[in-house]
Amino acid sequence: MYTSFLTDKEIATLVDTIQTAEDLTSGEIRVHIDSTTLDHNAKVAWEVFKSLSMEQTKERNAVLFHVNFEQKYLTIIGDEGIHRKVRQAFWDQLHDEITTGFANSKYCEALQNAILKTGHELKKYFPIKGENKNELPNEISFS
Repeated sequence: MYTSFLTDKEIATLVDTIQTAEDLTSGEIRVHIDSTTLDHNAKVAWEVFKSLSMEQTKERNAVLFHVNFEQKYLTIIGDEGIHRKVRQAFWDQLHDEITTGFANSKYCEALQNAILKTGHELKKYFPIKGENKNELPNEISFS
């Protein structure tokens, strides 16, 4: 799917970054690029979270970055397993770092950094035990 904010190469880089981050943890990370929602972005982000079956991971440790570049809106959703462990300050700081990167037109770099930080944070609470099954696809989803 086309987005004027990320090249095809950058999208492939983000998929690789998700794999790298998930290699640290049993947690799951997804990125969704939304170019159709005009309002109620947070509500739509929750709907996307559910439509991607992110609440169905074994340890409830999935994280969604829902990005609407056109509306300049970013929602980060951590499922209940990770949200119980990670303080809100982590998500707030991550949100600030990403939006600062976006403001400087560093879309891919901002998301890459956030994905990697999320992987390291997930590793603290959800280390790999035995086989690290990939419960969710790593590709970027679009609407």
